[in-house]
Amino acid sequence: MSDLQIRNLRSEEIALAVDWAAAEGWNPGRFDAACFAIPDPAGFFVGEIDGEPVATVSCVNYDDRFAFLGFYIVRSGLRGAGHGLRIWNAAIAHAGARVIGLDGVVAQQDNYRKSGFRLAYANIRYGGIVTASAKPPADLVALDTIPFALVEADDATVFPAPRSAFLRAWITTSGHVGRALMRDGRLVAWGVIRPCRSGYKIGPLVADDRASAETIMQALLATANGEVFLDVPAVNREAIALAETLGLKPVFETARMYTGPIAPLQIDRVFGVTSFELG
Repeated sequence: MSDLQIRNLRSEEIALAVDWAAAEGWNPGRFDAACFAIPDPAGFFVGEIDGEPVATVSCVNYDDRFAFLGFYIVRSGLRGAGHGLRIWNAAIAHAGARVIGLDGVVAQQDNYRKSGFRLAYANIRYGGIVTASAKPPADLVALDTIPFALVEADDATVFPAPRSAFLRAWITTSGHVGRALMRDGRLVAWGVIRPCRSGYKIGPLVADDRASAETIMQALLATANGEVFLDVPAVNREAIALAETLGLKPVFETARMYTGPIAPLQIDRVFGVTSFELG
């Protein structure tokens, strides 16, 4: 075992973890780092040997009951030496008694089970070139123009913990575009598209039904030019059907796992996951 030193990444250093995720092929957003730092700045860790980073992980505490783990990476060539386990244990300790969620890559899922994580469902990343075709309806508006309380309340139906500050930043960050569908004063569907290292990702995409989700997606696609990716809960068959109808193809899969029970969520309204790194 080496003299691995583990410390918190400062907010301005979180880009290191994002860059490593990009090198692993996870295709993070161009402006993710600043948004990711908001919910829990103390939730990002780096393991160093002689001042050189060799491992990263995050465990973001959203409230006193729920945390989400991500960015679990050990540098190629230094794996198998125990560095991953040590920094993993630091992240788990940061969560305390909270239930922890994660999106596990295939290669690590057995290890996650050994740490008490249990499968909830798979998330499938779909990707491809889609050309926007529908003219936006009159009741479609910019997401940042509706009362934020409506977004907060709706997000509470699809995510296990409050994440207001993160959502506000996610919606308003330069380069991110959000759209909302309002009917009779009620928020029916909403979503955000952001530029990534390659193409664009849509997430979150939350809607009452497939037709509303497609309306938002078409409006978001109209703001982008290039390949688009959508991370879809496999248990939401309408979301899978939407992705496939638009010609998107599966390119990547994770397992959404939790260490314990969470509040019931309306996964049938999740047509696009916000982020594999923060949930």
